[in-house]
Amino acid sequence: MTPTHEDMTLDEVRAALAPILPRHAAFDGWRAEAVTMAAGQCGIDADIARLAFPGGAMDMIDAWFASIDQRMLAALPPEKLAALSIRKRITALVEARLTLLARDREALRRAQAILAMPRNATRAARFGWRAGDSMWRAAGDESTDLAHYTKRMTLAGVYAATLLVFVDDESEDWADSRAFLARRIEGVMRFERAKAQWRGIGGGDRLSLARFIGRLRYPAI
Repeated sequence: MTPTHEDMTLDEVRAALAPILPRHAAFDGWRAEAVTMAAGQCGIDADIARLAFPGGAMDMIDAWFASIDQRMLAALPPEKLAALSIRKRITALVEARLTLLARDREALRRAQAILAMPRNATRAARFGWRAGDSMWRAAGDESTDLAHYTKRMTLAGVYAATLLVFVDDESEDWADSRAFLARRIEGVMRFERAKAQWRGIGGGDRLSLARFIGRLRYPAI
């Protein structure tokens, strides 16, 4: 039985509203009005709903992005990723997020404007880190050294850059965004293959994953 709002914790209220908030934020902005509309859609008392987002817009965006993490993992469980190379796993995970965000691009555009404000820089960086971490963990990364941090910071940057293209992408099936992502990954791989050959290491299958992902922040266009 679905609990009534009287039975739900604030965490449960936040989780229930998170996927719905962007539908209303696209029209009302990331403001209290969006919470009220989402709460009405879910049959949750608006006053209780507002208590679930005491930090206003940033709390709302935080909850939405967390729901994207969860739905990405549901769409691409380990058994679906197991047969893929690391490169293809990361690509699939980023593209899964684009699919989940596709219907809410206006809300994403508004969220990006809020995240770009200097006062929100620290928390925005945390959101990026969390997205990168969730994707690397889903891809099976178990590193604990410096590469653990480098991979996540770099992937967060690539993902953020891809979203800037995606939010205005009018191509069919977001082909331009997919191509943008693919170019960056391919640019890094091309650089690493050339470097490996110069050093006499050999083909791409023996490339260091740490070196590969470390180069993602300096893509070849």
